[in-house]
Amino acid sequence: MVMLLANTMDPEIAYPLYWVFNIACISLLFLTALISIIMILFQKSNSDGIQGITASSETFFGKHKGNSIEAKLKKWTWICLAVMAVLAIAVYVVQLLVA
Repeated sequence: MVMLLANTMDPEIAYPLYWVFNIACISLLFLTALISIIMILFQKSNSDGIQGITASSETFFGKHKGNSIEAKLKKWTWICLAVMAVLAIAVYVVQLLVA
């Protein structure tokens, strides 16, 4: 589809449009990567270390994990990583079609 648009468009319009798209996608990739790193750093570790031997893991948040802040962070991290993957594939495909 992009190739059809590129063939029908004037090269003086298509080339700057390609660069605007490329710069916008790479900027969004950088932003989503940064947000993903921050969200991953805010998440609690899954391993309890030495406390896992003696401590009880039965807490209120353990029973209601779906409603906790950790679950929301994990969900938004996966969404952010999926957006980053889609943007990376889109940039790659457009570069293949234009080249």
